Amino acid sequence: MLRGLASRRLFSAKAPVRVAVTGGAGQIAYSLLFRIASGAFLGPSQPVILHVHDLPHMQENLKGVLMELQDCAFPLLKGTVASDSLGTVMQEVDYAFLVGAKPRGPGMERADLLKQNGEIFIKVGEALNTVARKTVKVLTVGNPVNTNALICLHHAPTIPKANFTAMTRLDHNRALTQLAAKAHCHVTDIKKLAIWGNHSNTMYPDVSNATIKGRPASEVLDSAWISNNFVPTVANRGAAIIQARKLSSAASAASAAVDHMRDWVLGSKGDWVSMAVHSDQFNEEYGVPKGLIFSYPVICDEGQYRLVRDLETDATEAEKIKKTTEELLAERKAVENLLR
Repeated sequence: MLRGLASRRLFSAKAPVRVAVTGGAGQIAYSLLFRIASGAFLGPSQPVILHVHDLPHMQENLKGVLMELQDCAFPLLKGTVASDSLGTVMQEVDYAFLVGAKPRGPGMERADLLKQNGEIFIKVGEALNTVARKTVKVLTVGNPVNTNALICLHHAPTIPKANFTAMTRLDHNRALTQLAAKAHCHVTDIKKLAIWGNHSNTMYPDVSNATIKGRPASEVLDSAWISNNFVPTVANRGAAIIQARKLSSAASAASAAVDHMRDWVLGSKGDWVSMAVHSDQFNEEYGVPKGLIFSYPVICDEGQYRLVRDLETDATEAEKIKKTTEELLAERKAVENLLR
């Protein structure tokens, strides 16, 4: 009995952290908010206060989402802040999931999408810079994630660049699932998988260092299957889901966002995970120039991430990394006027 009372006192004494989610009335957030409030992000003993943003015309929808959060009676949810004002929502937040972004419409060129979303992420960056904690950890989920994150960090100069990341964990999770299905094993049997580059169909899902139940993946899987089936399936999985569901990925994107941030904060336990981070930290390793948000294999520990270094890449792998790098350079050029 005394042990139980002590644990409850410890639980109740732990200060809540503030977690921001933009695009709060959208499909991804509808899955994400409930997972954060339940403890899937920071564990069963960390209370949270949710700060939720959406546009003025979405406030009534957002009100309904908050009503449902209340009706779940989550013990860890210690309060909510909801507003169409970024200045209000980003106030003193510790973590920020940037989900809200303009979707690509019919006939819209990628450059137009980049510029329109760039204007959104300028405002988000400015709000973070002004009112968020300087230690805030930021994950961009709204597409095009890499360049949106780059724009956001550029407009938050008082927050370390290393604190801005973009999500390629969904690609990583999709790759794990395809490998596990082919090898007739569980996703936890697969180690040292990597996603390189952009969250687009140029990204490179790399199994050259991967192991399956301790064996090199190259010994378990046919190289032709990897090139002709695995890589294009992972690269085009989002489009396949839209074709089947008539809507884009939502629950799987929310789950990947939780995975990304949980491992960043609590550690990946020595496993490789894929995160798109600012390339300036890595001295152009693997041929990636400075000034990009680029996905690498990293290991997370104690709230930090470190690059998996000294991996050998053959000519084919180097070419794939170059291709996705060139796409990101072209995206950066398309929004260079937003980076001044």
